[in-house]
Amino acid sequence: MTESAQAATIVLNGEPHELAGATSALDLVAEVTGRELREDGTPADGGRLGIAVAVNGEVIRRGGWSGFVLTDGHTVDIVTAVQGG
Repeated sequence: MTESAQAATIVLNGEPHELAGATSALDLVAEVTGRELREDGTPADGGRLGIAVAVNGEVIRRGGWSGFVLTDGHTVDIVTAVQGG
């Protein structure tokens, strides 16, 4: 897929967020977490990520992040697993 010349605006965790060109869910997670990710969504450093992604209320499986291109108007929720009791 080619990069779009226009920026798209999504809603990320309830706030407007502008994307510069074509952005996959994988790209967005890497941006939000500040971590380098492999194509399968696992961290390049071998650590754990503990992230779930939903677009328009539908969970996107980690293996599908790289192929899921975000478009103008998508609502994206990125949540982090929290340990505790």
